[in-house]
Amino acid sequence: MHLMSSQNPNWWREAVIYQVYPRSFKDSNGDGIGDLPGITEKLDYIASLGVDIVWISPFFTSPMKDFGYDVADYCDVDPLFGSLSDFDALIARAHALGLKLMIDQVLSHTAETHPWFIESRSNRHNPKADWYVWADPKTDGTPPNNWLSIFGGSAWQWDTRRCQYYLHNFLTSQPDMNFHHPEVQQAHLENMRFWLERGVDGFRMDACIYHFHDQQLRDNPVAEKRNTVNVAASNPYGMQAHVFDNSRPENLIFLEKVRVLLDEYQAISIGEVGADDALEVMAQYTEGDQRLHMAYSFNLLTTEFSAAHIRRQVEAFETRVKDACASWSVGNHDVVRVNTRWGGRDAGPAFAKMILTLQLALKGTPCLYQGDELGLTEAVLSYEDLQDPVGITFWPESKGRDGCRTPMVWDSAEQNAGFSVAKPWLPVPEEHLALAVAEQDKDSESALHFARRVMRWRKSIPQLLRGDIQFYDVPEPLLALSRQSDGAPPLVAVFNLSSQAQSFEWPLIQDAIALTGHGLAGQKDDARLSLPAYGAWIGVKRHS
Repeated sequence: MHLMSSQNPNWWREAVIYQVYPRSFKDSNGDGIGDLPGITEKLDYIASLGVDIVWISPFFTSPMKDFGYDVADYCDVDPLFGSLSDFDALIARAHALGLKLMIDQVLSHTAETHPWFIESRSNRHNPKADWYVWADPKTDGTPPNNWLSIFGGSAWQWDTRRCQYYLHNFLTSQPDMNFHHPEVQQAHLENMRFWLERGVDGFRMDACIYHFHDQQLRDNPVAEKRNTVNVAASNPYGMQAHVFDNSRPENLIFLEKVRVLLDEYQAISIGEVGADDALEVMAQYTEGDQRLHMAYSFNLLTTEFSAAHIRRQVEAFETRVKDACASWSVGNHDVVRVNTRWGGRDAGPAFAKMILTLQLALKGTPCLYQGDELGLTEAVLSYEDLQDPVGITFWPESKGRDGCRTPMVWDSAEQNAGFSVAKPWLPVPEEHLALAVAEQDKDSESALHFARRVMRWRKSIPQLLRGDIQFYDVPEPLLALSRQSDGAPPLVAVFNLSSQAQSFEWPLIQDAIALTGHGLAGQKDDARLSLPAYGAWIGVKRHS
C-alpha cells in the first residue's frame, strides 16, 4: 500500500520530502529558467524516487532580488514560472502520482514592490501604516538599535517618504512585516487558505522565527559564542545573540492559529528554524499537536562532520522534546552540497549512498534536496557567474549559495544537460554531466538507482518509520544507532563515515541478524564488524 493511501493521521512522520528549487529544475519554455510546467514534466521522475512529499521553493510574483523569497503577490505565480493554471495542472498531476505537494510560505517579509509596502511607506497615517516595522531614528540620526541583517550591515533602512527606518532582517528590498498587528496575521492566514483551497497539502514556513520582533526595540546582546552554524564566519551577524529580533514568544500563539487552519484541511507544516539555539526553538515550535508538525534547522547543514556531531544534534533534540518530529536535512538551496561539504570533492557515489542511508535511518521525516540523489557536488563558479546577493556581497570569503543551485542534469547528450535549450541562469558544471539522470539510469550501481532502492527499502522497515532512536559509544569515524518500535526487534545500524575501511569488535551485535536490501556493504563475523569505505552494516537483534 502506498503511504498516501493510508488512513494514518501521522503519515507525514513516515514520509520523505523532496525539495525542488524551481529555477533550476527544468525549463519548459526556453528562457533559461526552470518553471512549473518543467516540474510537472518531471514529476514521474520524482515519483520514481519513492519520495512522498514534493516541496517547491517560492514561485510567487516577485522582483526576484532574492529569487522568489521576496514576494510581491502571495496569491499568484510569477510569469517566470508560469501561471495559476500551470500550478493547478502541477498539483493535479502530483496527486495522480500519489505525491503530496508542499509550497513555501515567506511570511516574515515581503518585497518592497508589494502593494502592502507601497501603501505603508506612503505616509504615517494610511490603513497599512503599521503593517511593517517602522521606527524613528535616534537623536543623532542613526538606526534605532544594533540589529543586523543576515545579508550584511544594519537591519534598518532609512525611508525618505516617512522619514523613518524600516526593519529588514534580509535584503533592504525585503521589509519585515509587523506581526503584532492582527490584520497582518489575518492577511497571511487568508493567503494560506487561498493555496489550501487549490489543493496544496502543506507549507514549508520559511524564516518562521522572524515573524515577531521586540516592540521595545532593545539592543541584542553580544553572543557568548560566535554563531557560525547559520551564517558564514565572515558575517558579523553571528557576533550577536539574537534574542530581540527573532524567536519571540508571541510567535507560538500565531503558529497555533496556523495549525487550526491547517487542521481544517488536514494539511501539514514544516518550519525552517535558523535560531541561535535552533534545537530549543525546534522543540518549542513542534511541541504537542497545536503548532508546527515538523521543523528543521541548520544543525546538520554544517561544515562540521563527525559521528559525534550528528549524534549530538539528534540527541539534543530528542532530549528536549519527546513526541515532536524533526526533519533532518543534510542539504538544501542555502548550503554547500553535502557531497562536497561533508564528503570532499573526491567522495563520489559511495559517500552519496552512505549519507542518504544514514539520513533515512535517523528518527524523523528526511528532507532531500534535488540532485543529492545523483551525488552532485558543489559547483565552482566564477564571480562573473554569480547571481546570489550573498555571494556578491561577501565574495571571496563566502561564495554564496549559487554553487548548490546550478541546474539539474537530465541528459548529458542534450544541450545544457537537458535543463534548457537556452543559456541557463546559472551554468551547468562540466563535472555534473557524467552524473546526469540519463547516464545513471544506464548503471544499476549508480547513486540514483541506489536512492530508489533504499527509499523503497525504508518503507518496508517499521523500525525506521516509527521507531525511537538510541546511539551507542563506538569509535570515530563510526556512527552506531538503534531504532526500536513496538512489536519489532531492535534494528541496529553502524555507518562508516570515512574513506578508509574500518574493523572493530562489538559484542552487542554478536547474535544480531543482518538485514539485506539497503545496498550498503558491511560484513559481520561473530562480534566483529568489517566496513569498507563509506560502508554500513544494518541488522536486527534477536528477541531475548
